[in-house]
Amino acid sequence: MKRRNMLLLSALGIGSGAGWLHASNEEKTDKIMTDSTQDILSDLEANPKTIEPVKLNREQWANRLSREAFYVLREEGTERPFTSPLNDEKRDGEFACAGCGLALFTSDTKFDSGTGWPSFYDTIEGRIETKTDFKLIIPRTEYHCIRCGGHQGHVFKDGPQPTGLRYCNNGVALTFIPA
Repeated sequence: MKRRNMLLLSALGIGSGAGWLHASNEEKTDKIMTDSTQDILSDLEANPKTIEPVKLNREQWANRLSREAFYVLREEGTERPFTSPLNDEKRDGEFACAGCGLALFTSDTKFDSGTGWPSFYDTIEGRIETKTDFKLIIPRTEYHCIRCGGHQGHVFKDGPQPTGLRYCNNGVALTFIPA
């Protein structure tokens, strides 16, 4: 099945073609952060003004991430809605890229959009980059982690004030760091 069709069917809740994309929450959380991610986090804490790029080859990313995280972060895939434990995360803290550990969102910008994916109305400044995505024919704004280029999700203009934006994030592309 072509990727575009698979994404459309998945978004509509039809079919379950790629079984590994629908892993349980327990399977999703294993193998996302590694010792090298902790090294990157330590580096950021030492010099928070500098965001050095993380560049790994395909094999290194595959070894570092779960299959589902690899699919979303490196192949710009989408996880099934309502499958992420981060949908229900309500504690104070930060939501960081699961690929490199860079904090992208704070808990005070998270809201329940009812879409089935963790949603935020704003990012931490300078932490994401955007591009136009035509995969579903209709242009959408896709966003990525500025440090590792990991695909996070799409941003829409139907969010709450003060920004009116909804950053619709794949939960498997994030880790939560409690305050």
